[in-house]
Amino acid sequence: MQGAYILATGSAVPDSTISNHQISQFVETSDQWIVTRTGIKERRLLTGYNQSVIDLAVIASKRALQKIDMNPHDIDLIILATSSPNDLFGSASQVQAKIQAVNAVAFDLTAACSGFVLSLVTATQFIQNGTYSTVLIIGADVLSKWTNWNDRGTCILFGDGAGAVILQACPYLENAILGFNLNTNGQYSNQLSISYKEDKLVNLNLPIMQGSFDYITMNGKEVYKFAVSQVPLSILKCLNNLNISIDNIDWLLLHQANERILTAIADKLSIDLRKVISNVSKYGNTSAASIPLALDEALYQNKIKKNDLIIISGFGAGLTWGTVIVKWIY
Repeated sequence: MQGAYILATGSAVPDSTISNHQISQFVETSDQWIVTRTGIKERRLLTGYNQSVIDLAVIASKRALQKIDMNPHDIDLIILATSSPNDLFGSASQVQAKIQAVNAVAFDLTAACSGFVLSLVTATQFIQNGTYSTVLIIGADVLSKWTNWNDRGTCILFGDGAGAVILQACPYLENAILGFNLNTNGQYSNQLSISYKEDKLVNLNLPIMQGSFDYITMNGKEVYKFAVSQVPLSILKCLNNLNISIDNIDWLLLHQANERILTAIADKLSIDLRKVISNVSKYGNTSAASIPLALDEALYQNKIKKNDLIIISGFGAGLTWGTVIVKWIY
């Protein structure tokens, strides 16, 4: 068995910003209403022609590589966590080509806001069983492409962004991905989704229907209740399995969905709010990008120190949720 640890991080957000005031010009809302309910003040949107999730993923990846002066040829595997690919068959291979990681296998992993956590766990398994030594994990989404800008319940929430981490093998005694807990309840998948709708009959002497994907739909109350009830349980199970006390945790890094959710989960766990990493006010909900984006920013701000213990938890569509406990060792 090998161990694994996070060697470097990188992130990218679009230049264009849309504020709460701008949103209030086309839906019935206000800056105060949005901030009170979500904590979000603005979000970044990918604009312009021929720009996609791939552009953000490539920038985030290159920034992570540049921090450690790593040759992209050294990457063995690329996992792109996204629910908004530029190609329904997958976008990871295009990222591989653009960063010239010619030796890397590349694939997409779709799990919406839990995508980064599931990708981190997947990459860790590949490293710990000795299959690969260096893995690039990218969380990237451009949900502005799938947002109904007439729906006040969702258009205030989502922004675009990307975050990347490089995970590398190390001696097992130095393993820094300490443990995980993953969960799914598909009975509630309709509470948060981008569903497929059939809208055209193709006459081939057979009843073949074709269609397209709809906008994001969400039952906000149910998603809130799910996150606040289930995520703390996942975190406690993970900590108990590792015999780690909540008091020994230095940082709580949750999917940046909503400031009220972050606060409620911290309160349930009796974690001081000063230990909660949050940038949701600046970027909104960036889905799979939110955790690595916030991690990269926290490192840039010198918040996280060597040997700090970090709880990382993602939750969202599926419904899926999961936790990884990480020790920061560099």
